[in-house]
Amino acid sequence: MRIGELGRRTGVSVPTIKYYVREGLLPPGELTSPNQASYGEAHERRLRLIRALLEVGGLSLSAIGEVLDAVDDKERPVHKVLGAAADRLVPGHASEPDAETDLARDKVARLIGARGWRVSADAPAAEALTVALAALARVGHAGFGTGVLDEYAEAAERVARADLDHVMRQVAREDLVESVVVGTVLGDAMFAALRRLAQVDASARTFGSEAAG
Repeated sequence: MRIGELGRRTGVSVPTIKYYVREGLLPPGELTSPNQASYGEAHERRLRLIRALLEVGGLSLSAIGEVLDAVDDKERPVHKVLGAAADRLVPGHASEPDAETDLARDKVARLIGARGWRVSADAPAAEALTVALAALARVGHAGFGTGVLDEYAEAAERVARADLDHVMRQVAREDLVESVVVGTVLGDAMFAALRRLAQVDASARTFGSEAAG
């Protein structure tokens, strides 16, 4: 297909497609003449992935480039590729070395150890959890983090198993890696929305009688 048709099928403008090609996010089309190139299903699929990561996942183009590099890396074992992709999907967090951060980091390390998770205590996701727990402590809600941490971890394990159950249905390596990336980014958005819905329902069931009264 021509670049104009590719743009219409994916909802991405032609100038944007050309920019993605220049930046290496999208492979160039196959030249059919000095001024024309042909694009296939792989280009359409990659464009849809970029759009999802950008619009729903909220990733920057540089982060998307790093994720796509991990997806396209065929030399490393799948587990290491998935880990690299997952790390790139976690927003960076700068934490100040204070008492709350030190306590939170210790709590995260103990949680990882107690649950037997095979993940480093200094992984980006662990640092993100540290920052969140430290912030809760600073605003006077340390008890919230302590009280629900194990329950959240239990729920996270169930969600992770559901993620991998879906991923393992993929046969091709590219499909498997891409499924993890898409599932992580878009799954986070989906789970957050589900959590909000469940919170509203729980609030209505718990406090709804007050409004009625």
